[in-house]
Amino acid sequence: MPKESVFVNDFTNGILDPNGSMLGPVKDGGIIVANTAPGCWGPMITPALRGGHEVTRPVFVENAEIGDAVAIYIKSITVTSSVASSGNEVAVEKNFVGDPFVAGRCPNCGTLYPETKLEGIGSASVHCAKCDEEIAAFQFTNGYTIALNENKTIGVTLTKEASEEAAKKAKSYMAVPDNSIQNPVVTFAPHDIVGNISRLKPFIGQLGTTPSIPMPDSHNAGDFGSFLLGAPHEYALTEEELLKHKTDGHMDINRAREGAIVICPVKVKGGGVYVGDVHAMQGDGEIAGHTCDVSSVVTLKVKVIKNLNIDGPIILPVEEDLPYLAKPLNVEEKKRAMELASEWGIESLENTAPISFVGTGSNLNEAIDNGLTRAAELFNISVPEVKNRTTINGAVEIGRYPGTATVTFLAPIELLEKVGIYSLVKEQYNLI
Repeated sequence: MPKESVFVNDFTNGILDPNGSMLGPVKDGGIIVANTAPGCWGPMITPALRGGHEVTRPVFVENAEIGDAVAIYIKSITVTSSVASSGNEVAVEKNFVGDPFVAGRCPNCGTLYPETKLEGIGSASVHCAKCDEEIAAFQFTNGYTIALNENKTIGVTLTKEASEEAAKKAKSYMAVPDNSIQNPVVTFAPHDIVGNISRLKPFIGQLGTTPSIPMPDSHNAGDFGSFLLGAPHEYALTEEELLKHKTDGHMDINRAREGAIVICPVKVKGGGVYVGDVHAMQGDGEIAGHTCDVSSVVTLKVKVIKNLNIDGPIILPVEEDLPYLAKPLNVEEKKRAMELASEWGIESLENTAPISFVGTGSNLNEAIDNGLTRAAELFNISVPEVKNRTTINGAVEIGRYPGTATVTFLAPIELLEKVGIYSLVKEQYNLI
């Protein structure tokens, strides 16, 4: 029996598995409330997690069939961590097989995906539970520990002494959920940047639907997914398999924040909506590879769109986050345009509205091409037309370096109506 609300406090082992059990079902139009665990660094130093992240157990959505899409309304994001750590990384080659995000291995006893224990604080605190070998697959090249104020509007990076004090109660300060198995990265106490001030602007780094083949969660995207091609571990894929089965839920796009709508492809029955890797802040591109990962409580509303047949996500950002040229035209602008059109004998003008396509690939050029192609295929227009519209009515923006981007432009309303999503766009931007 579908539920109006589904509360999620369970996590995967890092693998998104279409054959695994899902929570729910939640009603078409229902609510998902999830208590999320930090992404990136905590899972990266927890080799029992096989995906580089620790996302929520997927939720089955009523009426969601393969070929449909699920519109996910981000109703709220409440950060629960009060301290976090992050930074740029280097992999420790002896502690993994082929991919440090996926296939951790103890260099002493040879155990794959070993259970671990924490001994003290600092970068050597993660040990194999079986043989006591130090086993973290990653270390910081430059890292920081950041304290967040009570109302989660500002953060300040800590000194060595303060970072080490926080490290002693890392799980509490990070508010790591009870069912999470990750080692809290605040335990490492990085402190290379001290006294820096940052504004908070929380968003969701992992939000999407379950791929149609078992896949490490952080690799459910074209850039990180390319690490799976011919990999020497059990989750290796071919290029054809990756392109066919991924859903690009690992976006790290900072416009996926409170108030936005993310439209996701359905590639397994029920969709399998999952969430995780909330970030307290991030500029375009996540250029350091990681940012301030936090625990949070996320509230989502889900709505099925029948037969949309998209390959990857579409975002309807809050209007403030739209590129200047892609913001909806106001009454005065339309009036001036009509006056100009009359001077040139043009009887009617296009009515347009914003839309943003996510593209991914092994590099940014591939990601941009992927976003352009997805837009062209949905609207049945040419890629050159999408390029022109993006140039004069939008922008290409970096989601994540090395290979996630958005292609945003004002699309003709008749095209939005034809594919069945104009009502959603109209609602998001209060169009008349």
